[in-house]
Amino acid sequence: MARTLIKLPATARRGEVIEIRTLISHPMETGYRPGADGQVLPRNIIRRFSCRYNGEIVFSAELFPAIAANPNLIFFTVATESGKLTFTWEGDNNFSQTESAEITVTG
Repeated sequence: MARTLIKLPATARRGEVIEIRTLISHPMETGYRPGADGQVLPRNIIRRFSCRYNGEIVFSAELFPAIAANPNLIFFTVATESGKLTFTWEGDNNFSQTESAEITVTG
């Protein structure tokens, strides 16, 4: 399981725009780089990322070999109601990881 960091406010006011930051520890090997033995290292990238807010997708991205290792994604959404944000990373070699965080929305 890869190490993840998720940063978002614990509370927000209804209608407030909130910033969400995610980082996942992943090598993101392109499949083009030779290893120490001269053989090309197999591709191993995260291909998709999505964020759901109480089950509804609020952000998604497709990632490609040109992205850096340990992808850091920053995006914004509007705080509409208290609930759970679910973050899913999917990639090569059947890689899949899901994390979640709670937010409390006030009047």
